[in-house]
Amino acid sequence: MCLAIPAKVISVTGSNALVTIEDIEYQASLLLLDDVHPGDFVMLHAGFAIGKVDREEAAETLRLLNEIANNSPA
Repeated sequence: MCLAIPAKVISVTGSNALVTIEDIEYQASLLLLDDVHPGDFVMLHAGFAIGKVDREEAAETLRLLNEIANNSPA
């Protein structure tokens, strides 16, 4: 099973982007996507941006992931 996490693009340099997930910054490859700009939201999997999503979908996905994490047994 694969898990992709929504991330906000902070900056783009060539085929790489600086992205943030809940205030933590990561480097992401943009080799699989075209037309990505600062302010966009992407789905991040294994260091690769694999799709673009809108702000609302990104927020809802993060909310659900946090809910799952907070309700899972220790």
